[in-house]
Amino acid sequence: MRFTKAFAQQPPGWVLAEMALALFAIGSLDFVSGHRLRLLPFYCGLIFVASWFCGKRVGLLAGIVAAIVSLSADWLHKDPALSGWRGPWEIARHVGSCLVVALVGAALRSKSDIATARIALLERAQRLEREIVNVSESEQRRIGQDLHDGICQHLAALSCAATSLRDDLRKLGLRTEAVTAEDLASELRDAVVQTRDLSHGLAPAHVSQVGLALALESLAQSVSRLQDISCTFQARGPAVNCDERIATHCYRIAQEAINNATRHGRAKNLTVSLETNGERMTLSILDDGIGISEPNSNGMGLAVMRYRARLNGGELKIERREQGGTRISCTARINQPQTEPHEIADA
Repeated sequence: MRFTKAFAQQPPGWVLAEMALALFAIGSLDFVSGHRLRLLPFYCGLIFVASWFCGKRVGLLAGIVAAIVSLSADWLHKDPALSGWRGPWEIARHVGSCLVVALVGAALRSKSDIATARIALLERAQRLEREIVNVSESEQRRIGQDLHDGICQHLAALSCAATSLRDDLRKLGLRTEAVTAEDLASELRDAVVQTRDLSHGLAPAHVSQVGLALALESLAQSVSRLQDISCTFQARGPAVNCDERIATHCYRIAQEAINNATRHGRAKNLTVSLETNGERMTLSILDDGIGISEPNSNGMGLAVMRYRARLNGGELKIERREQGGTRISCTARINQPQTEPHEIADA
């Protein structure tokens, strides 16, 4: 294997020189052995190597030279096959075989180069997918952390200040103003809850803390509060503790599916369900929206969802429901070994 790699890494000039020496050695052996020892397979091997590493033109030239050398050795030894009416056929057979081998070698090398290029493009696409997911996760964590540590804390402080103002107004006997301050404090408390829900959705650290089922239930409740729609969660099967990476990918898939249903599908009722069965689990998101016009769309959101599903060892399915709306589901292996640590969507 090392010899093959070392040979392949040589410049074409060196390969051509080595093939010429090998052709000389085989031709010398052919001249010595005569027509009783047929060495055409060895010539074909050299032609194939020359065509593979040096291109079709060099391969065709090597085929012609090899045919001339082989026929010359047989002619000098008065090979009966070259006499009479069989001579032209034998010459055509030798030359044709050598040229065919050269063309086959060049064609196989071309197919090999195309396959290598496709593999390189596929690997590049996978790296881009990983980078997109990682950048998305990083930005969501940053924004979620900023919401939690910044705006959420400011709103909480304003809520406390409004409550204190209410108490002061009551002491002064200003009941109408105290009621207004109470309403302000209530609105600020609601804003704190909503901001905390947003921050948890963007940076779902609670997935690893409470588990996937409770995190999805919390997500459904948050969606119902923030968007004023009906979003329920259902769990079927025994409770399991899956890998944090798998749980986070499933959580993100549910988030994106809900976002598509509410923003693009105009859904008013959603159901998130998690079903476990043995070593596999199925996450489903059902909505009553207008549906997805192109289930096989290559939009960024769907592409990332499919990528996350593949990382979980499953696949993403998008189906139109007969009663209207869309069903998005994905499967995942619960105890999937973590083979790509750099792809973890850390929450």
